Amino acid sequence: MKKLIKTPMLQRYLVKFCIRLFIFIGVLIFYLVDKEQMYQLMTRSIRYGISPIHVLWLIFMVMMIGHIFPKEKFSMALRKAEKKQYVPHGEYSELELLKFVQKQNVRAWQVMLVWLCFNAIFGILYLSGVIVEADLLMLTVFYFLSDYICILFYCPFQSIIMKNRCCVNCRIFDWGHFMMFTPMLFIKNFFSWSLFFTSCVVLIKWEITYAKHPERFWYGTNDNLQCANCKEKLCQIKRKVKNKI
Repeated sequence: MKKLIKTPMLQRYLVKFCIRLFIFIGVLIFYLVDKEQMYQLMTRSIRYGISPIHVLWLIFMVMMIGHIFPKEKFSMALRKAEKKQYVPHGEYSELELLKFVQKQNVRAWQVMLVWLCFNAIFGILYLSGVIVEADLLMLTVFYFLSDYICILFYCPFQSIIMKNRCCVNCRIFDWGHFMMFTPMLFIKNFFSWSLFFTSCVVLIKWEITYAKHPERFWYGTNDNLQCANCKEKLCQIKRKVKNKI
């Protein structure tokens, strides 16, 4: 097995993955021990005291605000949307860029359709009374962990639909929060809807930038997305996708 190049970004993501795993295990234990108490804490006002669910909400919100106003510590997978991270790749074909955009858009909306249909199942189960609010929160926390599983180990959307070579070149990288908080749409309270609609802001910001500046998102037009110039090496653990687009 090839030895990992321990880049600062890879180390940071591995640490964050461990933190998310710890949070997931903690919430899972809470869920298994007292699901009803979990629901009560989800709906309880902060004036009655700060609960672990309030802390979890704060973690989620800070995480999303960080993506709305990204800093240098974030991966190029996110920062490629910024103007200052765009390094033109010499001469390039506008036609090739257009083909790239069209193909990636089709694949992106295929992902969106699959995701919404998949989560509609949980919405129907919730509205039918088969599952409850605590189940949807547990699902959200599972998605919270899965986000980093996709980045570091295996991403079905990348391998099966998008076919992007790595996360740095991912067309839908900042869809993660929208996907993470999709289950929160079905719960009508401040805790859930504040998370879901903030995630929509993150998604819309990303899509507007992509529509206006697609050249920032393709390795064929942005040198910062070329493998030779990558300083992060986040793709070392999971296998690269051979069909590169």
